[in-house]
Amino acid sequence: MEPAPFHQLPGDPLRPADAWWLTAEDGVRLRIAHWRSQTEPRGSVLLLPGRTEYVEKYARIARTLTDAGYDVLSIDWRGQGMSARLQDNPRPGHVREFADYQLDLLEMIVAATELDLPRPWHLLSHSMGGCIALAGLHADLPVQSAVFSAPMWGINLRQMPQGVAVGMAYLAGRLGRGGNAAPGSGSAGTYLLDEAFSANLLTHDADQWAIMLREASAWPHMTIGGASYNWVGKALNECVRLSRLPSPNIPTLVTLGDEERIVSTAAIRDRLTRWPEAELLEMAGVRHEVMMCTPENRARFIDAALMHFEDHA
Repeated sequence: MEPAPFHQLPGDPLRPADAWWLTAEDGVRLRIAHWRSQTEPRGSVLLLPGRTEYVEKYARIARTLTDAGYDVLSIDWRGQGMSARLQDNPRPGHVREFADYQLDLLEMIVAATELDLPRPWHLLSHSMGGCIALAGLHADLPVQSAVFSAPMWGINLRQMPQGVAVGMAYLAGRLGRGGNAAPGSGSAGTYLLDEAFSANLLTHDADQWAIMLREASAWPHMTIGGASYNWVGKALNECVRLSRLPSPNIPTLVTLGDEERIVSTAAIRDRLTRWPEAELLEMAGVRHEVMMCTPENRARFIDAALMHFEDHA
């Protein structure tokens, strides 16, 4: 591992993470961030972000977890944040194969071992990170428990049939356009800079939105736009593949907001009917990002996650 940059906004009072460069088995450069516990260690949390995100976005959540006694390790997935982009056009969120994210997760586990992160390890994932995490649990990810925030176990395609979306992605790939941004997959620029707060699908909290907006403005090189055709097709296929697998034998907490519009709520509810060890925490007045929502809902989520980690330590 080699030291990597970690960004902070001017005047940010939070303690910065230690950031490191890693290299996946296929040669892709990745960035991880490590926040150390500020009390007697009670374990560690592997924090898996969603699509478009970067490790700095979770600095405030990491502060809460480290104050509670947990080391936190997070990652920039390939193709986003400061990890290597996978094509000449850096704006679309792109991946060649969805299974490639498992190479990133494997490298993260190797780094956690080398950093001697306190045991037990727990999993905290959001959105796309929840899809990667579920696949990782099927590959015996070494964690004691898991918490999922709005996991991407299906994608809300609104009125488009899934077969049509997959077919469009396949055709675009055959025509050499698989790396182009797929219509309807998000802003061609940066969602936070292009969308009005009143219409956003992420949060009701204006203060959190302002922080994310400042970050996107200050660090445009770490942002990406809508997903590529290839990402869409591979992601949909991965969700179908996972839906056919049994549920892992691990204690799990899943959070779902009643205003979720990005991932498929039906896919989440279907999975939970087949997961005896999973508990659903439904939250009113929450959009896609519970960890970036209003203070009272954010506190409710964190309290539930910490209790879950403690109960299954």
